[in-house]
Order: sequence, then C-alpha cells, then structure tokens
Amino acid sequence: MKNITTILLLSLAIIAACKRDQGISTNPENKLNFSTDSILFDTVFTSIGSTSRSVKIFNTSKVNIQISNIRLVGGQNSPFKININGVSQASVNNIRVNSKDSIYLFVKAIINPTVANAPFLVQDTLEFLTNGNLQKIPVVAYGQNAIYLNAKTINQDFTFKKGIPYLIFKPLNIAQNVKAKIEPGAKLYFHSNAQMMVYGTLQASGSLNDSITFCSDRTERIYRDEPGQWKGIHFGETSKDNTLNYCTVKNALVGLQVDSVSPNINPKLLVTNCIIKNHTVAGIMAYNSHVVAINNLMYNCGKYVIMGLYGGNYFFYHNTIANITTSVARQTPSVIFSDNNEDGMPRFKNFDLTFTNNIVWGNVDNEFLINNTGNKPFVTNVKSNLLKTNKSYDQSNRLNTDPLFQDAKKDNYLLAGNSPAQNIGADLSLNPYYNQFIKFDLKNILRTFPSDVGCFEIK
Repeated sequence: MKNITTILLLSLAIIAACKRDQGISTNPENKLNFSTDSILFDTVFTSIGSTSRSVKIFNTSKVNIQISNIRLVGGQNSPFKININGVSQASVNNIRVNSKDSIYLFVKAIINPTVANAPFLVQDTLEFLTNGNLQKIPVVAYGQNAIYLNAKTINQDFTFKKGIPYLIFKPLNIAQNVKAKIEPGAKLYFHSNAQMMVYGTLQASGSLNDSITFCSDRTERIYRDEPGQWKGIHFGETSKDNTLNYCTVKNALVGLQVDSVSPNINPKLLVTNCIIKNHTVAGIMAYNSHVVAINNLMYNCGKYVIMGLYGGNYFFYHNTIANITTSVARQTPSVIFSDNNEDGMPRFKNFDLTFTNNIVWGNVDNEFLINNTGNKPFVTNVKSNLLKTNKSYDQSNRLNTDPLFQDAKKDNYLLAGNSPAQNIGADLSLNPYYNQFIKFDLKNILRTFPSDVGCFEIK
C-alpha cells in the first residue's frame, strides 16, 4: 500500500512539473492582470528616496507566458527604479510567469533636489510587453525639498519659516536662553528616534488657517496614524515661556514632555488650539511642572493622553480628551494627576489643579484619576466637566454620559446636536485667558455661557 501511495505522489509531482515546464504561449489573447491600475507615492523628501511600492502581476491563463520587456518609459532619467529578483534598474527582459501564478514587481522613487519650495509632481509610466500586447501602469510621486538638520544645536535666536519643510535627524537642541520661533504654516518632520530638546524657549505661533506641524518623516498612508515614529518635544529643566498655538503634534512616543517647575512665574508650557494625537505613551507628560492647556483636541494615545506627576501647577480649560482607540489593550486612565509617580516615588512640589469645562472620554471604565497621598497641600478644582470616571469630584460635573461625538472613528470630535456636553460649561469670561484663548472655540466659533464643554461649540 505504501508503495502505491509513493508511486501516486511521484506521478502527481511529475505531472505538475511537466505542466510548469511546458512551453511558453505566444497567443496575443494571453494578457497580464495587475493588483492595481496605478502606483502612487505620498510626499517623498528629495535625496532620501522612500519605501518601495509593489504591484502584483498575475497570469490567470492556463498556459505559461513570458513578459518580453518591463520598462520605465523615462529610462535611466526616470525618478523611479524597478526591482525584480533584487536588481534595481529601469528595464528588465524575459520574465516568465507560469500558468495560474504571479510575481511581485517593486518600484522605488528616487527624487533629486529641485528649486521648488512647494511639493511638486513627478511621474512616469510602467510598460509591459507580452505577446505583442503593450499594457501600461502610471507611476506618480509627490516630491518635496527639505532643509536638513542633523544633530544640530541652535545657539542663537532662530526662526523656522514656512515654505520648505525641515527634516530633523537625531536630536535638535534649542540651547538655554535661546528663543526659537516657528512661523504659521511651518512643517517640522522628524526621522526615527529624533526629537526636539528645548532648554531655552520655543514659541510656535500658528493660526486657524495656517497651523504648524510636528510629525514623523514617514508620509506614506500606512504610517499616517502610527504612533512612536519619533520621540517628541522635550522641555528641559532650564526651559521657560514656551507656547504652542494652532499646532499639530502627532505620532511620537511622547508628544510634549515637560520637566520641572518654571524658572519664573509664567507657565512653563502654554498649549492652545492644538491637536495632539496618536502617541505611544502620552500626549502631554509633565513632571512637577506648570502647564496651561486651553482649547485643545487630544486623542488616541497608547497609555495616557495627559500625565501630571510629582505634583505641579496644572490649568486645563475647554479641552476635548478622547481615547477610544482599540489598537492597543489599554488599562490606564486617559488623564492622571498625582503627587506621586507611578512607582511610588515621593513628590517634590505642592499640587494645584484646575480642570474646568473639559471632556474626558474613552473605552476604559475610569478615564480620569487624581491620586492624592495626603502628604502635602493638594488643591483641586474640578468643575463643569463631562467625565468618564468613578468619582464625582464636584456635583457640577456630568459623569459617565457619552458626549456623542459626530464620528470619532474618522477623527471627527465635533459634538452632535443632541450632545449632553452642551450648555453645561462654567462662565469663564473673567478668566485671565478669556479674551485671547477661551472666547472662541477651536473652530473660531464664539462661546456664550453657559457654554458647551470641550474644545468645540455646537453651531
């Protein structure tokens, strides 16, 4: 019986081998099929290249066929290269594709610097010649020149300008007593493991229609919401008077890390009208510091959206804080303030927290936590918020009621018309930040009290 089985298996193998080794058809009716009808690259920074794109080539016929030639029409001058079997070139010949089989073709963009400031378009066409049939796939990439900063320390006042983006490799240091300004519309891209270390002052002043961007240099769609691609912005012990207004900070390990108390009476960090999203550990991580946050949308971080540890002075008004992502198995609250750190280390400073007119929501049962050890003065003023939490803190808070975002799955955190977050906000018209930052919401809609809580008013 074993001999018969062995003979049958050998026979089947021989038949299959013969079928694969049969002749190559030259019938013009046998054409190729492709996994895509075009190949598109997102913005590629010049001189760096990009990750490759791939296209799968199918032979759906019952016979073997041979692709006589695959080429980029631009030839050696093309901004792209094709790769089959590990060889990068502009043209390849005589590629066999067996019956009911497929092969992968990889395309890489290599874009040379130009004088253009704005993103520019480069394109070519892939041609496949098979049995006299000429089939084409367009190849398109958006290129962008950049200013490269590699392990640079800024030792005198400096302005990052709108136009050509900045591409940052390794740490970018702002030295003590140095002021770095960022113009509206400027874009700072950070390579893997790069970060901005601020020992002086950072003033990033965007606008509603021309915001500032801090993000990874991986612009491909698959990396658009991927956290942990760079280290973030770190404000060191000597740093002071930092402001971020109308900025987007995304896809880092920690978006904004703020160390120690301010060396003066001003907030160490004033962050207003910003979007802070998709960070591995936290959006804002502050240790014994002084942070004021107003009108910000902060969401989808792997552990915490906001951490205030070792005590400190924290003032949060009209922020929307949401942690609904299911990409990680999170058990930690979105917001935690504590006079001890997570490891039980002693506090260094008294604790003063004002948390008013905010939304804190997510998919964990307790999304808002204050940890008071009772060792030193601990002052909290948590009022008129919509919170998902197991403690009320104040009777003015609305607890464990879905704020009814319009479409959080698509990053739309505007409030639905029937949201329970409407008309429950405390009157902040006498707040010192009212005229400059609280009077209008993140979309520049006028607030009237009792206002809606969070960063957006319902129109």
